[in-house]
Amino acid sequence: MSNYKNGDISAVAKTASEISNSVKESRLVVIIKKYKTYIISVAIALGVGILGGIVTSLGMPEFSKLNQPPLSPPPFLFPIVWTILYTLMGIGAARIYIKNDKKLSRELLIYAVQLLFNFFWTVFFFGFGAYLFSFIWIAALWGLVLTMIITFYKKDKISGLLQIPYLLWLTFAAYLNLGIYLLNR
Repeated sequence: MSNYKNGDISAVAKTASEISNSVKESRLVVIIKKYKTYIISVAIALGVGILGGIVTSLGMPEFSKLNQPPLSPPPFLFPIVWTILYTLMGIGAARIYIKNDKKLSRELLIYAVQLLFNFFWTVFFFGFGAYLFSFIWIAALWGLVLTMIITFYKKDKISGLLQIPYLLWLTFAAYLNLGIYLLNR
């Protein structure tokens, strides 16, 4: 004979279910806590990208009328590439933040400044159509990103290496920017 009455079995099952749900929830909480710095950092970088994307979309009607330089990729490629690059930026910045015992640092200041430069390039290029100024601006951004790579690398090699695709894409973006200026003046 069982020690449980019919009502007790359902109470035990309910308690077991609650414990199971609690364990599942606590695993999720543990994962979020473990990766919280990464999640926030990537969200900040992607947020800058989303704002830039809004500015870009507002300027696309005018941009689509411009003569494009050779090797111009199809428009659908840009959001894909930028999403990857912003994610890599965020991961690198999170690693630096963690290496600095969760303190702000010179490396993160450079990171923040280059993010601002990145956003404002979009405003100047797509918002104002200031193509020559945008080329000068992207050259300055390129220098900031190179500085960021060097400072990140000194603190955490992986963080620095994660930024190399960004620098390569910026080099290509600078070529496209200059080409658009020269072909449309």
